[in-house]
Amino acid sequence: MTRLDDLYTDEGQSPWLDNLKRGWITNGELARWVERGVRGITSNPSIFQKAMSTGTDYDEQFTSLLAANTSVEESYWQLVIDDIHHALEILRPVYDSSDGVDGYVSVEVDPTLARDTTGTEVAARHLWDTIAQPNLYVKIPATAEGVPAIRQMIAEGRSINVTLIFSIERYAEVIEAYISGLEAYHHEHPDADLSRISSVASFFISRVDSEIDKRLDAIGSPDALKLRGLGAVAQAKLAYELFATSFSDERWALLASHGARPQRPLWASTSTKNPAYPDTLYVDDLIGPDTVNTLPDATIAAFENHGTVSRTIDRDIEQARGVIHVLPAVGIDLDDVARVLEDEGVAAFVKAFEELLDTLTEKSHALR
Repeated sequence: MTRLDDLYTDEGQSPWLDNLKRGWITNGELARWVERGVRGITSNPSIFQKAMSTGTDYDEQFTSLLAANTSVEESYWQLVIDDIHHALEILRPVYDSSDGVDGYVSVEVDPTLARDTTGTEVAARHLWDTIAQPNLYVKIPATAEGVPAIRQMIAEGRSINVTLIFSIERYAEVIEAYISGLEAYHHEHPDADLSRISSVASFFISRVDSEIDKRLDAIGSPDALKLRGLGAVAQAKLAYELFATSFSDERWALLASHGARPQRPLWASTSTKNPAYPDTLYVDDLIGPDTVNTLPDATIAAFENHGTVSRTIDRDIEQARGVIHVLPAVGIDLDDVARVLEDEGVAAFVKAFEELLDTLTEKSHALR
């Protein structure tokens, strides 16, 4: 048994791997991650940018696609979909043995559509229908424009990983989109088993501390400086409190009676950016039932080496509430923090996507 196994069996938290690349699929490494206790996979444009920009793992398929006169962008999506298909196959036993709780692989819609509701809906449908596996999550960002698309996809019976959540307020909108989407689906399909529709809400962690800490350092007062490294975990604890409340009322009970599953919080961006903080900070302090933590491989290695398996997500809630109350008092505008991080997150994924297309275009000239 590993600490990852203990995390799930003892505390009800599912550890997922925040990385995917073809070499891991072909050499058996991804299967070994699953054997060590990984219960799901997340990917994003930055992950594929790193995977495809180095080495030769994708060259053979890319060359074949080019020979068939497939455009560079269409080739990119074929490469991605091929990786996702193989990862879904590897994770399918986890999906089956958990009765659809885990075993998911996430693929993100075109990041340039983050401010386009209709475009996001079209792209999400295309990915869902093309890949057509029950343990697929299509990732949609929780932008103001993304939230209606999330609701629509749930209302159509598609499983969604909601990404780039940076505030409690937006998280509340995401929960409402999920629940109202399920209600819409149930209205159209009153006899359907709602358990086949699944979702997670990816609440970003370390980026929140990085942005808040930068602002606290700029303020520089003793009261401000003593709050460094506290904001992200405090906000996540309050997000979990909102989750527990939202999925325990009478409205939810009606959906649950038809098989609906809660939309689990997923802690994302859990590698520690500040070397002054413990490297397992965003694992050890966010452990609790009905949650997911998606971890880079280096963070998994650190947690396996010296992490602590203990329920912490609902510990010291009043202290967390106090941190979120005091941050504005010292000059931190949490709404602006969330806005900046959302804009930066969208921009980072768009940049990775566009840079990868440029890299593939250059490679296409060499391979033709």
